[in-house]
Amino acid sequence: MATASTDAGGLVSIPALLDRNATKFATKTAYREKEFGIWQSWTWAETREEVRNFALGLINLGVNKGDFIAIIGSNRPHLYWSMVSAQMVGAIPVPLYQDSAAEEMAYVLDHCGARFIIAEDQEQVDKVIEVQDTLHQFEHMIYLDPRGMRKYDHSALHEYRHVQEQGHAARDELTPELDRRQASLTYDDTCVMLYTSGTTGKPKGVVLSNKGIIETSKASSEFDNLNAGEEVLAYLPMAWVGDFIFSIGQAYWTGFCVNCPESEETLIMDLREIGPTYYFAPPRVFETQLTNVMIRMEDSTRMKKWLFKKYMDHARRVGPDILDGKPVSFGDRFQYWLGGLFIYGPLKNTLGLSRVRVGYTAGEAIGPEIFSFYRSLGINLKQLYGQTEAGVFITQQPDGEVRADTVGVPSPGVEVKIADNGEVFYRSAGVFVEYYKNPESTASTKDAEGWVATGDAGFFEPDTGHLRIIDRAKDVGKMADGSMFAPKYVENKLKFYPNILEAVVFGAGRETCTAFINIDLSAVGNWAERHNIAYSSYQELAGHPQVMEAIQAHVEEVNQSVAEDEMLSGCQVHRFLILHKELDADDGEMTRTRKVRRRIIEEKYHDLITALYDGSDTISTKTEVTYEDGRKGYISATLEIRDAKVVPVTTQKVAAE
Repeated sequence: MATASTDAGGLVSIPALLDRNATKFATKTAYREKEFGIWQSWTWAETREEVRNFALGLINLGVNKGDFIAIIGSNRPHLYWSMVSAQMVGAIPVPLYQDSAAEEMAYVLDHCGARFIIAEDQEQVDKVIEVQDTLHQFEHMIYLDPRGMRKYDHSALHEYRHVQEQGHAARDELTPELDRRQASLTYDDTCVMLYTSGTTGKPKGVVLSNKGIIETSKASSEFDNLNAGEEVLAYLPMAWVGDFIFSIGQAYWTGFCVNCPESEETLIMDLREIGPTYYFAPPRVFETQLTNVMIRMEDSTRMKKWLFKKYMDHARRVGPDILDGKPVSFGDRFQYWLGGLFIYGPLKNTLGLSRVRVGYTAGEAIGPEIFSFYRSLGINLKQLYGQTEAGVFITQQPDGEVRADTVGVPSPGVEVKIADNGEVFYRSAGVFVEYYKNPESTASTKDAEGWVATGDAGFFEPDTGHLRIIDRAKDVGKMADGSMFAPKYVENKLKFYPNILEAVVFGAGRETCTAFINIDLSAVGNWAERHNIAYSSYQELAGHPQVMEAIQAHVEEVNQSVAEDEMLSGCQVHRFLILHKELDADDGEMTRTRKVRRRIIEEKYHDLITALYDGSDTISTKTEVTYEDGRKGYISATLEIRDAKVVPVTTQKVAAE
């Protein structure tokens, strides 16, 4: 039997941490949830009572040790509790993306063989019912929100509250069994199974142990001095490993408070009300926030625009140095203080980031300009590099050593090495156990010594020891002349502009690089309204001549920036087009975590790529789309292709190793 390491102090499972917190932090708030505009709260002692009653209900319903319990829904305390209840009875929680289509859910539910499903509301219940005939091991479904559920067949359908009440009613009979199951949990037992986003194929079930989650949570919490006084906002998908670590792993290790917003629509308001001290967001969230700021500034008075530009220029020059404690003159500090009164303070308050002590971004590389913007405001935003298979953390940026072009040093307890071909490998206590039912992929990803292949290409800077990630190893290639091709580097620079939502760059093995662009409908739509330009659809606005001119200017500015990097100067974009539709996860073009499925896009839009390289000025195309109600349809468009100015590179290009 596995035992706890001495570092974890004998705490071998999340339920064990809950028991500790219910004593150590008994009256401290553990969870908050906003409902009907009012924040509800639960202490750690109350949370333990909620979790144990539901765990008793699960035993009463017939849950056995080793069963898989799928959890589908948005961030709700009860759904987080259901994961811990599952662990308490020896079952394995499997959170799913709540915006997944029914057929996507069917694959995961069938693959893991879930006997029990816990769904948030009628929408999620309906998705499961739609595919339940294909789920051979499915037996019972529990729903949290009873609205709209009264006339459903309840023979295998149960309300969360009723399961909990029945468990509480049978506590005298079932408590010994619950205590026995919890006491039998070991460090090597499975804590959770999370599915990868599936950028290159079917999602894989990543099995993470109690040891992996707890050791990773402990090390990462100590790295940033996280404590029980932190406040976090839980708004990212529960199926994503980052949310599991932040909202369960670190929360249960440190005892800090997890806040659940009322809805996606109220997220910004709820963020401002909570004022988190520890905050995480993927680059897309920071990009959207910056876009909204720029839109508001476009609508402001000339005086406000002048003030904003004056103080933001100053902030970009000295803000990061002040944040890192580096020497800055008294005059510059005073100017920055004034900027805090007029610009930075109100802006951080509007963003809900006034109290952030530690902020992180990961999942995709963030544009250096976007990253620097937030740090210039005095927000301690840092980058981490991680994977589901690592329990998130591979590298982190220490305070005072934060840069936009690196992802920091190895996290505590993590070893990192670079293979001869440039691929990054790591091993740690947080490494995943296996891919469920997939020994081939497990063996190809993790070797006998525990080293895990990330699939990313990178290198350590010799002078700082910081890791730089170039791109996905499979995406990094060479241009026809031998110079390096790293599309993500250019794509991130393009996405800095508020007008550009997404970009996909092509060029491996070719003479030149080209790009697809998605405009940001909110930013460009705001511009159109201010200039009295009428439009009826995304497609019409994307094809407007002035929009094309604006995007061309952005592409050419990026080319100037890319030309300054000797190693990647060959990646300048020579031709581009604006896509007639937004890239969408429902159409298979992106994952549920908003990562571009590059290979699928290359196959789906091969005619557009051909036109970018054969000199065509326009291309007519027809594309299948999925509507919100699941229906399929087609949209046709004739797209304009534009040439962009490139900067001649006089220095010798450095070929990829």
